[in-house]
Amino acid sequence: MRFWDGYKGSSFMELINDEFPQLKCDLSAGLASAGTLPETSHGTTCVGLRFADGALVAGDRLATMGHQVANRDIEKVYATDGYSLMAIAGAAGPAIEMARLLGVQFEHHEKIEGEPLELEGKANTLANLIRQNLPAAMQGLVVVPLFAGYDLRRHTGRVWKYEITGGRYEELEFDGIGSGSIFAKESLKKSFRTDATREAAVGMAITALTDAADEDRATGGVDLERGIFPRVKIVTEGGVEEVGDDEIAQVYQGVLGNRRRPGA
Repeated sequence: MRFWDGYKGSSFMELINDEFPQLKCDLSAGLASAGTLPETSHGTTCVGLRFADGALVAGDRLATMGHQVANRDIEKVYATDGYSLMAIAGAAGPAIEMARLLGVQFEHHEKIEGEPLELEGKANTLANLIRQNLPAAMQGLVVVPLFAGYDLRRHTGRVWKYEITGGRYEELEFDGIGSGSIFAKESLKKSFRTDATREAAVGMAITALTDAADEDRATGGVDLERGIFPRVKIVTEGGVEEVGDDEIAQVYQGVLGNRRRPGA
C-alpha cells in the first residue's frame, strides 16, 4: 500500500488536487470553449465473463481515429487493484485516465480506512466517475467501461456493465462493449458456460474477439506479423493474473484450426 508524504486528509478530491493534478481536468469546459470536438482515438472491443473460479476480461489492442488506425497496441484492460479489473471502450484518452484514477481512488480508500473497499463499493465508485464524465460524454467523449472482480465475501467472480449516465448493471454471465461487441456477444452465446474452467474461459474470450474482428473493421484481431495479441486478464481468489501471449497464440491457432475448410 502506498503512502503519500504531502496531503494527510480524508478527501479524495483534495488528494487529487495536491498529489495528482494531472489526473484532474475539466474536459467539458475545454470543449465548450473550443466550440468543436477534436479528433480523438477510440478503442473497441472488450468482453467480460464469469467462469467457475472467478471472472475474465479481455480486449483487442486496436485504437481507431475515424477510418484510420490510431494505435495498434493500446492497452484496454487494466487491473485497478489486486482483485478488480476494468476494460475500456470509447474515447481512449479519458477512458485510460479514468482507469488510472479508479486505481488511485481504491488505493486512497485503503490507506485511509485500513482495509480495501468491498467489490460492490468498487463498482459504485466507477459509476460515480462515469457520471462525472457525463458533460464530456454529451460532447462526444464517451467512456463506457466493463468492470469485473472477485468478491472475497461471496467467493465468486462478478461482472458489471455501465451506461454513460453512470447506471450500472450486474451481468450474471457475460457482456461486451465497443463497436464489435454485438458480434462478440453473439459468439459468447454459443460457447458460454458458468462452470467453465480457466482454459475454457480464455478460449471463449479469444474466440469472441476473433469473431468480432472478423465482422467489425474497428476491432483488431491477432496480429501475428507484429506479435500483437489481445490482452486477457483473469481475477480469482488468488488475485489478478495476466494470460501470456504464448498461451493466447496457442488458443488462437486452435480457433483457426476449427475454422479451416476441409482440405485447406
